[in-house]
Amino acid sequence: MQERFAPIEIVRPAQWSAPFIFSSPHSGRRYPAAFLKDSVLDLHTLRRSEDSYVDLLVDMVPGLGAPFLKALFPRAFVDVNRAENELDPLIFADQLPANSDTRSNRVLAGFGVIPRLAADGLSIYRKKLPFAESERRLEHYYRPYHAALQGMIDECMDRFGCTILIDCHSMPSRHVWNRHRKCDVDFVLGDRYGASCSPALVSLAQSLLNDQGYAVAQNSPYAGGHVTQYYGNPSGGIHVLQIEINRGLYLDETRITRTAGFAPLRLALNTIFADFLKIDPGALTVRQAAE
Repeated sequence: MQERFAPIEIVRPAQWSAPFIFSSPHSGRRYPAAFLKDSVLDLHTLRRSEDSYVDLLVDMVPGLGAPFLKALFPRAFVDVNRAENELDPLIFADQLPANSDTRSNRVLAGFGVIPRLAADGLSIYRKKLPFAESERRLEHYYRPYHAALQGMIDECMDRFGCTILIDCHSMPSRHVWNRHRKCDVDFVLGDRYGASCSPALVSLAQSLLNDQGYAVAQNSPYAGGHVTQYYGNPSGGIHVLQIEINRGLYLDETRITRTAGFAPLRLALNTIFADFLKIDPGALTVRQAAE
């Protein structure tokens, strides 16, 4: 019998007071035993693919009045920030369905919905998988996450008439070093170059982060993934903003342990998100239209 555990957790506020949802799709730390057995990589190496402890960095948001959705399974096992049909033919023993997107940039890079590679480009599997394994993971892990997210968006729209989804991630510090080998970006805000989120909301997020002393970039090197692309619909009142946090701020990336920087970063994020949740999205929309 396949190991099974709850794929997601939703932490709801005592009172949902603002049209925000927060999500952490890549910080899951529950590794199925069968997956570990099938992998040529040890657990520590697989964990280097995680957005380690992002769920703990932002777990204060229910106390601020917004729900929080977490994937409890690891992204190396199944990646909910990919389209369901982004399947990699190199890791399956069977022929894939005709509607599979086998040529997306993410699949070609080895990072489809069932990733072929872990961090640093390391191959995950000892041998090819049956396609039935892909369908099992999608059914029991991927689809429950997206069903929950869609349900939360629908509920938020019913309550407030709009939705702001903050999709929380982390990025390896080496990806944001400048030419002097010093890190000059603390956060990257991704809105798919304006397609997933009001520019006014991005500007507000950048301003709040800057006020706390953080250096912020927009859309480079991360513009957003499947979640921002699929759910973001600013003209329809659904704004999706991806936030990438530099792991060097809070994590020993070699040991995958939290550093002394974790607590002050979490405190700063509490201040930033508390201010963010005070914003009237209607006023931002009006301001954007007038520009």
